[in-house]
Amino acid sequence: MRVIAGSAKGQKLKTLEGNDVRPTTDKVKEAIFSAIQFDLQDALVLDLFAGSGQMGIEALSRGAAEIICVDQSSRSLAVTRENLEKVHFLDQAQLHQTDAISFLNRTSLRFHIAILDPPYHKDLLQEILPVLEPRMQPEGTVICEHEAGLLLPEKVGSLLFRKQKKYGAIAVTYYTCRKDDV
Repeated sequence: MRVIAGSAKGQKLKTLEGNDVRPTTDKVKEAIFSAIQFDLQDALVLDLFAGSGQMGIEALSRGAAEIICVDQSSRSLAVTRENLEKVHFLDQAQLHQTDAISFLNRTSLRFHIAILDPPYHKDLLQEILPVLEPRMQPEGTVICEHEAGLLLPEKVGSLLFRKQKKYGAIAVTYYTCRKDDV
């Protein structure tokens, strides 16, 4: 696993071991960041279900101002911290060990970009999107990585379905926050 582009391009990142771990492939990561490349500059990015932190680190490498990494696992956040230190981005990151919904209910932050990659086959996205929606900036982007067969709603409050791309067994769904269209 490595940083694909930007100021930390080529840096190898540590990954988590185990059957429950499913790091985003370089192909999918490149596709996601190509889709949001013009939205990253100075953005506040939420990396929900951060895992090893690779998606947030890629965002920082490409110009995001700050990332918020949320994961329930202390092991995941320890690896995220190691990776952030390795690429010298720790001062641009906040790490929160908690579940996604608790974090979203407590925070007053408003995100430009939110990246959600929850465990598959648990219907967590349907539960989280309504709680995330009020935490998004107008015109913000929500990116959901999920199993290819999962059907997500066309609209969740002010979050409007923009597109979905499939990569084998993985799908990525994009929403745009249109606060004025609600």
